[in-house]
Amino acid sequence: MKTNQLLGTVLVLQGLVLIGQWTGGNYLNSAQAQASDPAGRQIQMIDELKTLNGKMDQVIDLLKGGDLQVKVSKPDDSKESGHGK
Repeated sequence: MKTNQLLGTVLVLQGLVLIGQWTGGNYLNSAQAQASDPAGRQIQMIDELKTLNGKMDQVIDLLKGGDLQVKVSKPDDSKESGHGK
């Protein structure tokens, strides 16, 4: 009896799949590419890289000049108490 019920369920599901294929059951929207202006995106990326290169040049000049001071502060005890001390 269980085998017949299982077989019936499988047949119903197969029938639904076939009906979906015949009727073009494409219920999902297709993906739309948004690369409408790839040249504009590349120009924007180049501009951002130029800005980044300028900032890196400033950091390199600062490091080469030797005018860099580093201050180390004592960490808060309240922050470290959560680390299992």
